Amino acid sequence: QVELVESGGGSVQNGGSLRLSCAVSGNDYSTYCMAWFRRAPGKDLRGVARISPEGDSTLYFESVKGRFTISQDKDKNTVYLQMNSLKPEDTAMYYCAASAHQHYCSVNWFYTDSYNYWGQGTQVTVSS
Repeated sequence: QVELVESGGGSVQNGGSLRLSCAVSGNDYSTYCMAWFRRAPGKDLRGVARISPEGDSTLYFESVKGRFTISQDKDKNTVYLQMNSLKPEDTAMYYCAASAHQHYCSVNWFYTDSYNYWGQGTQVTVSS
C-alpha cells in the first residue's frame, strides 16, 4: 500500500554532511508517522529519528541529537534526514519506515514492530 525509496547515501569524511531522502508513494500515508532507522555492521536495527504526521513533533536517538534533523515535505511526498558532523560510528545502512500505529508515534522510544512499511535502504559510510 505504501512504497518507500531511499536515496542520498554515500561516503564522506569524519565531520562531513549528507542529506538522505525518502520518496513516499501509496494510497493513504498522510496520517502515518515517518522514521529513519539504521543498522550498523554487527549491530541491531536502531531507530534514529521520527516525525509525526503533522510534522510538529520529532524524536531522536540520543547519539544523533544536535547533529541530525528529520523533516518532511508533503507536497513533494518526501521525508528527509539531514546529517551533519558525521562520525565513523554513524556508518550504517539507513532505512526509511512508515507506521500507521498512532500510539507509537507519540511515545518516547522507537518500537520497530509498529512500522508497517520499509524502504530497501541507502548506505552511509563515514571514514576517519
